[in-house]
Amino acid sequence: MALMTAKEYIESLRKLHTRVYMFGEKIENWVDHPMIRPSVNCVAMTYALAQEPEYEDLMTATSSLTGHKINRFTHLHQSAEDLVKKVKMQRLLGQKTASCFQRCVGMDAFNAVYSSTYEIDEKYGTHYHENFKKFLTFVQDNDLTVDGAMTDPKGDRSKAPHAQADPDMYVHVVERRPDGIVVCGAKCHQTGSINSHWHIFMPTIAMGPEDADWAVSFACPSDADGLYMIYGRQSCDTRKMEQGCLIDVGNAKFGGQEALVVLDHVFIPNEYIFLNGETEFAGMIVERFAGYHRQSYGGCKVGVGDVVIGAAALAAEYNGVEKASAVKDKLIEMTHLNETLYCCGVACSCEGCPTKAGNYQIDLLLANVCKQNVTRFPYEIVRLAEDIAGGLMVTMPSQKDFQSDLPVGREGETIGQICQKYFAAREGVSTEDRQRIMRFLENMCLGAAAVGYRTESMHGAGSPQAQRIMISRQGNIQGKKQLAKSVAGIKE
Repeated sequence: MALMTAKEYIESLRKLHTRVYMFGEKIENWVDHPMIRPSVNCVAMTYALAQEPEYEDLMTATSSLTGHKINRFTHLHQSAEDLVKKVKMQRLLGQKTASCFQRCVGMDAFNAVYSSTYEIDEKYGTHYHENFKKFLTFVQDNDLTVDGAMTDPKGDRSKAPHAQADPDMYVHVVERRPDGIVVCGAKCHQTGSINSHWHIFMPTIAMGPEDADWAVSFACPSDADGLYMIYGRQSCDTRKMEQGCLIDVGNAKFGGQEALVVLDHVFIPNEYIFLNGETEFAGMIVERFAGYHRQSYGGCKVGVGDVVIGAAALAAEYNGVEKASAVKDKLIEMTHLNETLYCCGVACSCEGCPTKAGNYQIDLLLANVCKQNVTRFPYEIVRLAEDIAGGLMVTMPSQKDFQSDLPVGREGETIGQICQKYFAAREGVSTEDRQRIMRFLENMCLGAAAVGYRTESMHGAGSPQAQRIMISRQGNIQGKKQLAKSVAGIKE
């Protein structure tokens, strides 16, 4: 099958029987629901750009499995150059959507599971790697969106999976059959889960021998029997449901999406199982997926950051302060922070190396340094954007007020006319344009988009402490001590 178009992708979602719940109700037509559709549009952009000759080099690749042209989001990285192109592709999509385009988790899961299954089979003689290659070939041939599902609810985090009062706090096997397994549990904060054709489930922590039933990885369709999703709230999300208030939304066309994905006795055939009780490899999958996903943030968050910086510069221009040295300096600092993140994403890619399976893995230390910076710099970028924009970003009347023809003034002025008058921008800039950029910044800094930019920068791909643990492991302090001893003339 050829690459899907954006329209074909959206239509393919309508053929699924995915169960979606929101506000205590089942959502029948979730594809067109005003709160969900912006996130569908974001994923659709990954298909649309792959059709454009201008972006072909970034958005597509040649499959190492079939030799066919495929969307890069379904690709197994074959070189450091591939890893760099991944980051550049993610920055491009961040620039085009100013939001989370959701296919990164699947791409990162593909590469982590591919190399890990090879090494599991090498030790145990299992057939997980062949299972995965067949599954990924199916995904590539049909240009599917696959959600990478890793984060379990965890319950009491001081206890291992087997020690939880409720065993469902981690996804686990409840029954083993000759033809497959039955699983229960849930995955939290699942980016793009509703918009995905399939899911890949992975462990979320390293595990011990007693956790064998929880050491499981597999693929299943998003509309599998027993699988359902509960949509996650975002700040200011119901603005999308208000009639005639698209300006108030800020970014009306694009948006992110998270959900709770519940597995209620879901049957998984043997052909879709990639890990089943080999506990010592759970940590490998987690570490490799986390490394790839932390690299991703050096691309996607940078692209969104480009748009935030542009919006802040426009706000300064509309306010008439773009020439002020303090404003210029703030924009320089925002740019410096954003490009530093990009440098980290490119650096961990350039230092990548082949795995035993043959696909390329990023430099884990530098990937974790990248994500550690992402937990900080977007917060400062947002702070500076809010500083430049001013208080109007969060105190402006609604779009309906700006359009109201209700008389209130002594001379018959309407509410709309009063708003137009007192919130006017500099000469040559319409009040509506100023209104739009302020609402956009509100959305990026505080609203629904902040979930996929600011807050996701903190907790996506693991909390800051998770990266610090990996930096400690990968930092080679003992080797550095030896360097110091050698230069200082200290003999063993």
